[in-house]
Amino acid sequence: MQNLVKWLLGFVLVLVVILIIAGQYFFHVAQVRDPKSNQPDALRQKDDPLYQYEHDFLARDKQIWHETTADGLKLDAWYVPAAQKTNKTAILAHGWHNNKTTMAIYGELFHELGYNVLIPDNRAHGQSQGKIIGYGWLDRRDYIQWLHQIIARNGQSSDIVMYGMSMGAATVLSTSGEADLPKQVKAVIADSSYTSLLDETKHEAGEMYHLPWFPFVNVVSGISKLRAGYFYAEASPLKQVAKSKTPTFLIHGDADTFVPTKMVYPLYDAIKAPKALWVTSGSKHVQSFHDHPKAYRDKIQAFLDQYDR
Repeated sequence: MQNLVKWLLGFVLVLVVILIIAGQYFFHVAQVRDPKSNQPDALRQKDDPLYQYEHDFLARDKQIWHETTADGLKLDAWYVPAAQKTNKTAILAHGWHNNKTTMAIYGELFHELGYNVLIPDNRAHGQSQGKIIGYGWLDRRDYIQWLHQIIARNGQSSDIVMYGMSMGAATVLSTSGEADLPKQVKAVIADSSYTSLLDETKHEAGEMYHLPWFPFVNVVSGISKLRAGYFYAEASPLKQVAKSKTPTFLIHGDADTFVPTKMVYPLYDAIKAPKALWVTSGSKHVQSFHDHPKAYRDKIQAFLDQYDR
């Protein structure tokens, strides 16, 4: 009997060690800065439907803005003034392992719609400092600071729209639920957000690694709490949008398997503010603009015409 107890204790100990080692590995993959995300994206070829958007925006003169986070990280951003002086500014949030260049196509879209454009590199991405990725949860407080900087520079009459894609969509949705969101934020547009980091990680455990999510995701979430300051369930755009009072437009491709399309519906249902939903036909993750460039622009313009006049 004593031998059996010892064997069981030894087995449990080995299992715990394996889980901790595996958890550290997956935490590193998911949440530790990837040096590749510091580099500009590969640019589009001329036959790409969004080539001109990207080419035109990257050629524009840009100011460099900086912000220092509450935990002492120096963040970097591009600012492009509108062609005609305006109080309207769009702040754009990029996705996981992306950076400012990823958002050039969206920057040009909002520039053509008459907005000043601010594109930060999120913490642990691009030219911004940081080793741990915030997944929109840490970033939501960084974006509150960016919003205040826009207002400080452009005036109390500033009129601000937040736009994000993928992790950036989770970022702007999470920011929209903050109690101290400046009143100058008039609209939020989110393309391909997850409901929560917990839901997304559980999905990817099976989709990418063919592993049961329990107990691996729980272990990695616990490591995240120790090293990044948040459990995966805390990083929840779903909970945040339920508190939002800002008109919100959700976009998602119906062929998205990275952030499953089904996630957009509880997000939409949770929003109590004025809202709109567009599920695009045949589009994979964050490919709606590429697949439907005219409709994408037209629907965003129509939403802004209604809520950001």
